[in-house]
Amino acid sequence: MFSIASSELTQIFRNRLVLVTSLIVPVAVSALFVRQHETFAELGSLGYIAAIVMFTVAAFGLYATAVTTLASRRQNLFLKRLRSTAAADSTILAGLLLPPTAIAVVQVSAIMTALAMVAGEPTNIVLLVLATVATLAMMIGLALATAGLTNSPEHAQVTTLPVTLGVIAVASWVGITGTEELTLLKRLLPGGAATELTMNAWNGGTAVAESLLLLAPTLGWVVIAVALATRLFRWEPRR
Repeated sequence: MFSIASSELTQIFRNRLVLVTSLIVPVAVSALFVRQHETFAELGSLGYIAAIVMFTVAAFGLYATAVTTLASRRQNLFLKRLRSTAAADSTILAGLLLPPTAIAVVQVSAIMTALAMVAGEPTNIVLLVLATVATLAMMIGLALATAGLTNSPEHAQVTTLPVTLGVIAVASWVGITGTEELTLLKRLLPGGAATELTMNAWNGGTAVAESLLLLAPTLGWVVIAVALATRLFRWEPRR
């Protein structure tokens, strides 16, 4: 797994498109929110900023990069060659997805730390970590499912747009309007419950037990995404 991951990390830094998508875009957008945190906090809260930062990195840095990577490796038959080795399918996928996941974790940690330094620390760091882990797991699952529908790296620029823009839109909707109205709908949409959990973790004011229940919808999306990936994912190019 680690040999695959090491090779994949090298490829990420050689591919300009992936490098921009996974590193520059998330950092640039997140830096804007952190720098203008007082302005954006007036729209929602500091927890809203934290949620937007998290989903920007998860959507652009992890999800889009993972889909592009898997589509590219399928197109050049690298997946097929790997599958002919002794490595298990899960090991192959883990090795390919480990680099973008690790990069996303580092980015989220660094940007959240910067936000805490300029705007104040979150109320509950453990809840914030749980929200981040659940979100990244959901985006990895969605990446595997989307990769099954993606024929090429170029095609990934189209197939990733609905989820990328969708989760950020949901996060903004929940972060700005709250969940006092249309509560069930907002929590069931991908990213809605994770956004609310992130806001609770940063802003406080909500019981921990009540906040932990918000993990259920996000983990439910993980199960749905993995089930879809099992049916849709292909190891060889579509004919």
